[in-house]
Amino acid sequence: MIKEKNEIKRAVKVWATVSKLVSTIHTERHYNRAVKMLEQLIDEVNEKSDRVKESLIDTLGTLIKDYEDRNITEPKEDPIGVLKYLLEEQGLTQSDLNEIGSQGVVSEILNGKRQLNLRQVVALSKKFSVSPSVFIENI
Repeated sequence: MIKEKNEIKRAVKVWATVSKLVSTIHTERHYNRAVKMLEQLIDEVNEKSDRVKESLIDTLGTLIKDYEDRNITEPKEDPIGVLKYLLEEQGLTQSDLNEIGSQGVVSEILNGKRQLNLRQVVALSKKFSVSPSVFIENI
């Protein structure tokens, strides 16, 4: 019991500083800051493994996902509408979709002349970090 009280006291002393980095995300500004910190930490850990930073990555990732689950809804449209929305949202063009095929294939998909296949759905879900289900036609 004494050990836990001492740990709590130490945590409270540093919480004012730590909570600026690690706390529930309530605003888009805080969210964007957390994403930037997460990206920086991932880059650092990719260069040199660090258990403390990896733990912070896990915690920040959880907090970011929680915010996204509460505030960012995945578009619910036809798969091509979703793809067009994501392209526009991220400032991309069809030439940025080379992982799903040639410019001709991408053009046919965006114009509704061709449906996405499973490989393309998987590639797009990874590229845009969304569920593959948003690119699958509801029957």
